[in-house]
Amino acid sequence: MHEPVLLLEALDALAIRPEGLYVDGTFGRGGHSRAILERLGPQGALIALDRDPDAERAAQELRDARFTFVRTAFSALGRVLAGRLAHGMLFDLGVSSPQLEEAERGFSFRRDGPLDMRMDPQSGETAAQWLARAEQKQIGEVIREYGEERFAKQIAAAIVNARGREPLLRTGQLADLVAKAVRTREPGQDPATRTFQALRIHLNRELEEVSLMLPQAVAGLAEGARLVVISFHSLEDRIVKRFLQSASRPDVPARLPLRASEMPQPALRIVGRAVRASETETRRNPRARSAILRVAERTAGPFQPNSRIEPGARWRN
Repeated sequence: MHEPVLLLEALDALAIRPEGLYVDGTFGRGGHSRAILERLGPQGALIALDRDPDAERAAQELRDARFTFVRTAFSALGRVLAGRLAHGMLFDLGVSSPQLEEAERGFSFRRDGPLDMRMDPQSGETAAQWLARAEQKQIGEVIREYGEERFAKQIAAAIVNARGREPLLRTGQLADLVAKAVRTREPGQDPATRTFQALRIHLNRELEEVSLMLPQAVAGLAEGARLVVISFHSLEDRIVKRFLQSASRPDVPARLPLRASEMPQPALRIVGRAVRASETETRRNPRARSAILRVAERTAGPFQPNSRIEPGARWRN
């Protein structure tokens, strides 16, 4: 069973109004959605999004007239809201525990399965297909940038050499290759951790999804509504942090001479500091160890979405 990370902290951060409209942008197996529904009144409503067909099947078990599920990536948030303003949004980024546990999804190096790694296994290119066609330099760049792996060149060379002998079709094959190419690793971390993370992020365009979602989220929030984002690795969190910081500053040219009283109100107000899971939660759920929760509140200030998209990452096909 999937245990939602930072559940109580996320619910408290949302400051749920019983009659409000809320968005769970990453339904997963519905842990956060069920908890939000428990705090909503009869007039409240919850919209959940997820691109995973397994999440859609789990959502069908949640029979509640206040609940609507839309199978789509959260970068389609604006289209789903269609002009409605939400009173709060929650995004629990990354891969869910069930996705890691199911060997046939190909996310985990701990369980041998087909080398897939797609969030939506009915759409797009598998990891096996991409590794079969990508150039060595491109493979190395993806592993270095998205996995922050210092042995990226060696891993890429090992992959290209191996695929010349036989197709790379299984997670076990790739994990063994990486283990031989990585000379040292941090205590307690599997040599394949960073490579599998990098490939998953690249194939699912995860960082681009976050960058596209954030401006739509702010544009879809009512005044006083909360945006809550839980990240699980530094690349995601960097995008979220920089975006919130940018949107919490007045959107004016840097050298424009204005008095403090003349400054326009920013679109967001950052609420508190970043929150991490307690020792008790991390002992019970090791996945929570890397989680970072950030919160911002929508103000009455203007918002220009195009000026707020994080430009730092490069996206490849």
